[in-house]
Amino acid sequence: MIYRLLALNVDGTVLQSNGRIHKSTIEAVQYVQQKGIYVSLVTSRSFPSAKKVAKALKINSLLVTHRGAYISADPGKPILEKRIPEDITYQLVRFLEGFPCQIRIVHEQFSLANKYKLNHNLLAKTVFTTGDPIFYSQQFVDSVSEAIADDPVSPPKVEIYFEFEEDLEDAKQAIKAMYSEAEVQQLNSLRMDIMPQGVSKLNGLIHLGGHLGVPLKEMVVIGDGDDDIELLKACGLGVAMGNASTEVKKASDWVTRSQNQQGVAYMVKEHFRKQHPIEFLRKMNVIKK
Repeated sequence: MIYRLLALNVDGTVLQSNGRIHKSTIEAVQYVQQKGIYVSLVTSRSFPSAKKVAKALKINSLLVTHRGAYISADPGKPILEKRIPEDITYQLVRFLEGFPCQIRIVHEQFSLANKYKLNHNLLAKTVFTTGDPIFYSQQFVDSVSEAIADDPVSPPKVEIYFEFEEDLEDAKQAIKAMYSEAEVQQLNSLRMDIMPQGVSKLNGLIHLGGHLGVPLKEMVVIGDGDDDIELLKACGLGVAMGNASTEVKKASDWVTRSQNQQGVAYMVKEHFRKQHPIEFLRKMNVIKK
C-alpha cells in the first residue's frame, strides 16, 4: 500500500513528556514531506496551540484541531468549523457550575475559564500547555456563565476538569440525556470535553481526506490516546506509541517506541524509507492522480 498522508497526535506522540519536540521528530517530518507525504496534526488542542506545534515541526498544512471541530491552516480561514450553539453553551455552563470543577470554553481565538482551583494536579498537566498566552488570550473569571451572558460565545469545544469522579459520571449522563446538540468525550476519570454533535477526530480526518482527495486507506495515523482508537482502526496503517495504553495498542497495526524514545521518528524512518517519493510514483503511473 502507498500512503499519501501522515496524521500525528500531539500530546503523548509528537511531544515528549517534558513538553518538548525532539530534533529527530522534526527531521522525520521533514523527511516524509520531502517525499511528497502530506503531514497533518490531529489533536484535541486549540488551533493556536496546534499551529505553534506545527510551526516547530515546519508543517504548513491544514490541521485538525479542537478534536475535529476546527480544520484550518491559517487563523480565521477554516475549511471546517463546527460549534456548540450560544444558548446551549450557556445552559451547559450553568449546569456545570453546580459541580466543583473548572470549566474552560476553548475558542479558536481565546479561552475563558473559572478560577476554581482543583485539589489534584490534573489541571497543571493539561491546561497550561494548550496555548501561548502571547498569541492566545487565556482569561479567568469568577463565573463563566455571567461572562457569556453579556457576551455570548459559540465555541468548538468546552473542557471540564472535575474534583470528583462521581461528579463527572453524573454530569456526563445528564448532558447526554438533555442535549442532542452536544457530544461528550471522557478523557479520564476527572476530565471530559464537550463538542458539537457529530464531532470527532475521525470525522475531522475524513473531512480533511475528502478535501485533499486522500482516502483513509492511504493514511498513516500515529497516536497514543483513547480518542485515537477509532482513527487507528479506520486508517490504512494505525500506529500506537509505546507509551499508549493496552487498548490503544490492540487497536493499532503497529506499535512504535515511546514518546521519550523518539517513537515517531523511529516509525517514520522504518516505514517511509521503503516508499518511493509520491512524484516519482506519479511519473511511473503507479499513482494516477
